[in-house]
Amino acid sequence: MADPGLFTPASVTWQLHGDPMMWVAGVRALYLQALHPRAVRGVMQNSDFRRDAWGRLMRTAHFVGTTTYGTTEAAERAGARVRKIHSMLTVTDPDTGERYGVDEPELLRWVHCAEIDSYLHVLRRSGVPLTDAQADRYIAEQRVGARLVGLDPETVPAGRAELAAYFEAVRPRLAAGPEARAVDDFLLRPPTHPLLVPARELLWRRVALLAYAALPPYAHELYGRPAPAPATVTRRLRTTGALLRRIPARLRWQLPPQHILRAMARLGPHARPAPEKLGP
Repeated sequence: MADPGLFTPASVTWQLHGDPMMWVAGVRALYLQALHPRAVRGVMQNSDFRRDAWGRLMRTAHFVGTTTYGTTEAAERAGARVRKIHSMLTVTDPDTGERYGVDEPELLRWVHCAEIDSYLHVLRRSGVPLTDAQADRYIAEQRVGARLVGLDPETVPAGRAELAAYFEAVRPRLAAGPEARAVDDFLLRPPTHPLLVPARELLWRRVALLAYAALPPYAHELYGRPAPAPATVTRRLRTTGALLRRIPARLRWQLPPQHILRAMARLGPHARPAPEKLGP
């Protein structure tokens, strides 16, 4: 019998992670993650973010795709690789000289929660029909992902109420410091070949602005840049989601590394992800 992986086609995660609005959600997560000074400092000091942000996004997408749709062995191997890399990286606080590891549970938990909140928020707000009970199931399922990056699953929110309480507790520690400003500036104007600048302004900037607009109000306050009215943001998210979902799924899934198509080949056509397949 073929291995369905860590989540399986019966999970909410399996049905949601194939949605094209995950890309907008991923950029929102970057904006949100950058507001934790200790966490974003780890990114800026240990990666070539400014010159390889697209590569970072693709590596994150590959990790999410592997852990969602890959075999159990592939998912566990991906998690082990991430944990090994994190265990070797340290960060220096420029103000105090303190050195700390990027694998501190507090930092890993923030990155995890910012991602899960962004995926869930953008997909639901853009039109994916998800009940509150299904949203709670999704957050609980993501404790598996938390374990893979080195967190104790019991220390990670398991539902909407716990996730909201977590963000309320962590808010006093958030700030838009120099590193967050650098992330904001990069996401709005990523370096590109001069001939591609028009495309950047036409396509990428719209994605970045939409992702920023979808942040919670306190994030807009910290960044100091206003966002459109919530009703306007919701309308734009729904319009963008409707347009992207009109692209045939099999065409979208042809893009490398084809996690979903490989999962369907392994398990059969019934494994095709679709939010409407979710049970109550």
